[in-house]
Amino acid sequence: MFSGDNEPGIAKNIRIVEWLKADLITSVSALYKGMLRGSEEKLLEALSGIIVTCYVLGRRMGYNFSKIDVAVEVKLRQGIEDEHEVEKWHGDLSMLLAYLVDRKR
Repeated sequence: MFSGDNEPGIAKNIRIVEWLKADLITSVSALYKGMLRGSEEKLLEALSGIIVTCYVLGRRMGYNFSKIDVAVEVKLRQGIEDEHEVEKWHGDLSMLLAYLVDRKR
């Protein structure tokens, strides 16, 4: 089995993707535990970990960060158009979309 710097590119990328998938599950678990304990620090750590892991996982799968950003915006616009429950009840999708668009300026 290959390890470290001697590992071929494709095999190394597969290992990284598998590690990121496991990391994503770990972060989701940490989020759930943080929600039970009510720890703001743990919640923010878990949420930010999930976001970072998703971006890096997407990159490892061949998508650049800006393409992921565009897909997020499309998803938000679709949720707004479809009147997703969190949008109807609280306007969360519109708020997030406005934040992301404003941040790009």
